[in-house]
Amino acid sequence: MFAAYFDRPGGPENLYMKEVVKPDPGEGEVLVRVFASALNRADLLQRTGKYPPPKGASGILGLEAAGSVAELGPGCSGRWKVGDAVMALLPGGGQAQFVTVPEGLLMPVPKDMTYTQAAAIPEAWLAAFQLLHFVGKVQEGERVLIHAGASGVGMAAIQLVRLAKAIPIVTAGTQEKLEATAKAGAAAGFNHKKEDFSKKVLEFTQGSGADIILDCVGASYWEKNLNCLSTDGRWIIYGLLGGGEVHGDLLARLLSKRATIHTSLLRSRDKEYKERLVRAFTEEALPHFSRGASPRLQPLVDSVYALQDIAKAHRAMEENRNIGKIIIEIP
Repeated sequence: MFAAYFDRPGGPENLYMKEVVKPDPGEGEVLVRVFASALNRADLLQRTGKYPPPKGASGILGLEAAGSVAELGPGCSGRWKVGDAVMALLPGGGQAQFVTVPEGLLMPVPKDMTYTQAAAIPEAWLAAFQLLHFVGKVQEGERVLIHAGASGVGMAAIQLVRLAKAIPIVTAGTQEKLEATAKAGAAAGFNHKKEDFSKKVLEFTQGSGADIILDCVGASYWEKNLNCLSTDGRWIIYGLLGGGEVHGDLLARLLSKRATIHTSLLRSRDKEYKERLVRAFTEEALPHFSRGASPRLQPLVDSVYALQDIAKAHRAMEENRNIGKIIIEIP
């Protein structure tokens, strides 16, 4: 089979399409013929040698995929049959023609949805769902500040916050991205390059601040995050785009607000945790992707690249051009 590959860590120019051995499904696994995958920041980090796959996971890029069931491994429960349209959360291996998946990590592709649209769901939407419900325990009426609001996780989080009857507030770096987040349901949005988002959040919340902050930036935002975090608020860090080294009186300021810091990574979680997450998402959120559902959830596809153009896709994400997900179509 063909797969996205690189021989040594480095820039996008190292990526190419390589013929590799097709995997065989093991006990309780399903072989999926992949029609579309999606690009994530983790793929860029892995390509540069900064984020190796978990032990035992495929070294091929791709944390999500959509396709059809090609083969059932031994011991499968009968939940799936050959030909079923499925999408999957993966620790790696999604940007290839075939990938093996534990049957408990598969989800049905919603009706009336293409594989290209479905590939935009697993990683971003499950990550956002996990951050909000498993980690943040979001409650109705709470204010949720979402950094990188126009990213895949950000656009998913906006809609999931609305589904939870809470209030999404976002930051983004361009007016175009802020307009896209407003269309997705953000109650307020602020350009972090042109204004102090912490002051704007406090103004919008009439001084109360955000009850939950979903933060993929880290160190460079810590002071502003604490400025606008509510008393007893939850600051959830799931990325470090702005660095990880903090200089200042973080603990005293955190203590003064009785606030908590949570950190979360999804890729390194064990299979049992991911299966529990997939079950909860399938029951609570997935029905809202179907036509006629109210409220309706919709994945946002920014652009589509063929697998042989994988280097171009990486460059587009590195330049922060995308609003929503970058999809990789598999030949």
